[in-house]
Amino acid sequence: MRVLVIEDDTTLGHALREFLTAQGYAVDWLEAGAPALKALKAQDYDLLILDLNLPDVSGLDLLNQIRANGHQESVLILTARDGLDDRVAGLDAGADDYVTKPFELAELAARVRAFARRRAGQAQPTIEVGQLSFDTVGREVRINGDRLNLSVRELSVLEMLMGRAGRVVTKRQIVNSLSAWDGDFSENAVEVYIYRLRKRLEGKGVGIQTIRGFGYLLDLDSAS
Repeated sequence: MRVLVIEDDTTLGHALREFLTAQGYAVDWLEAGAPALKALKAQDYDLLILDLNLPDVSGLDLLNQIRANGHQESVLILTARDGLDDRVAGLDAGADDYVTKPFELAELAARVRAFARRRAGQAQPTIEVGQLSFDTVGREVRINGDRLNLSVRELSVLEMLMGRAGRVVTKRQIVNSLSAWDGDFSENAVEVYIYRLRKRLEGKGVGIQTIRGFGYLLDLDSAS
């Protein structure tokens, strides 16, 4: 999942980017509203985390403009404004969630995971494909009850494939979802992670097919 953080506090912005990146998300961070509008024209995002107190524009005005421009990305407002009127105004402007500062990172992570589940059409925090089970809260994968030791990137690629099990996922979709601006995640890197995942899943009843010219598909039959 690709996330854009719009936060002018440098310390908090760095912390959010590092924390969410460690959770397996591709995270871009901007400190003002004008560059955020430009970024949204150039790149698709799954979630925006928006501060209301920005140096060049009110966060609410920015949100109104984002919605007026037809952008449908989920928006989580993250702000020190904790009054009822502020919450109502934020939600009425088109925000999907509202979190006040100070906040606990664990709670923010849970809310971001909830957005990810809704985006994938999943109500439960566990994704299951055959005997393969992905706990999105604990970030743990098990197959036939045995835990798989995967890197953060491997987890993220597998989560994307499992969330779309039975459907083709293109290399470009994987790169766009998992690579931040300053990242080195390329289509060649996708091939490496797919190869590693195939080796991990070999003989387990679940496999990753290459659909030549399109991308990859996770299903129960390709292992054979």
